[in-house]
Amino acid sequence: MIEVKKIEKSFGDTKVLNGISTIFETGKTNLIIGQSGSGKTVLLKSLLGIHTPEKGTISFDGRIYSQLSINEKRELRTEIGMVFQGGALFDSMTVEENVGFPLKMFTNKTKAEIQDRVDFVLNRVNLIDAHSKLPSEISGGMQKRVAIARAIVNNPKYLFCDEPNSGLDPKTSIVIDNLIKEITEEYNITTVINSHDMNSVMEIGENILFLKDGLKAWQGTKEEIFHTDNEAVVDFVYSSNLFKKVREAYLKG
Repeated sequence: MIEVKKIEKSFGDTKVLNGISTIFETGKTNLIIGQSGSGKTVLLKSLLGIHTPEKGTISFDGRIYSQLSINEKRELRTEIGMVFQGGALFDSMTVEENVGFPLKMFTNKTKAEIQDRVDFVLNRVNLIDAHSKLPSEISGGMQKRVAIARAIVNNPKYLFCDEPNSGLDPKTSIVIDNLIKEITEEYNITTVINSHDMNSVMEIGENILFLKDGLKAWQGTKEEIFHTDNEAVVDFVYSSNLFKKVREAYLKG
């Protein structure tokens, strides 16, 4: 569980996060949504320790990040997996080398142990025969699965995903969404996803945080979002005619 208490973050005279408090639950897919400039990227980077809030606290299963020593922060980072928006794979490395990179950098595992773990996670994301391929030789959806495999190769407690469906077609996006959800439940990970994809919200939104102008404007589940009368949420989520029709049909039962 990640608990955020009244955090504030400013850049110059602009307050980007204004007293946000929330809980990201373990074993669930926690989504952060909001318009551009709402603060969702800054919140994600604050959770990762890239930005330091001026006020408030962020705690990981009771460990308040700002109170940890340098060594404790380094230890915490080994418990974190990250799926970047563009995948961020190393172009000159094979799929196998990309996935094994965190193990080589941050563990003392033997070559055989690393190979076993790489084989296991690639099999888990349904990439059995892609070991020797370069990122340029596989599809965008496969690249995202490689990124997920790399993010979970070190058995993280916390998984962060920044726009994991960026650049993917709707069908592949659903595959990636379901894979993230399955892995979250299977390994009981605290997963936080920064997303603008409303299909993801409706598909895997177990705990949704909606930000507006640096404030927590709403929080709930994908089921509760159908019933909310929060105008900002309704305008954002149901800006397209398709989602308006879905909501109307849902409410009619």
